[in-house]
Amino acid sequence: MSTMIMQRYATAKLLANAGHEVVDAHDYHDALPILEDGTSLDLLVVDLMLLEVHGFALARMARMKHLGIRCIYVTAYDLSTHEAVGPVLRKPLADDQLLTAIEAALR
Repeated sequence: MSTMIMQRYATAKLLANAGHEVVDAHDYHDALPILEDGTSLDLLVVDLMLLEVHGFALARMARMKHLGIRCIYVTAYDLSTHEAVGPVLRKPLADDQLLTAIEAALR
């Protein structure tokens, strides 16, 4: 299992254990049907470096389908974040840092 998959799994488990309902998408192709199928979404946690599409582009698509959805962006790279509509968290992330950002975004 790749490190990226293990990190995504660990993050989903962390959020579920904290009482959040988690819908996990492996990549952009998995995320699109979730965004379009009518699933109620309050928050998108997205890595900025996705294969085939930038995380900002996926967040724009999410905001078009789910008005009012909040976004948290995660990256390990020094990227321009002027397009961010929400906090940009730098990896590596401590669990409490992510949970604090999520709680703040959902208020």
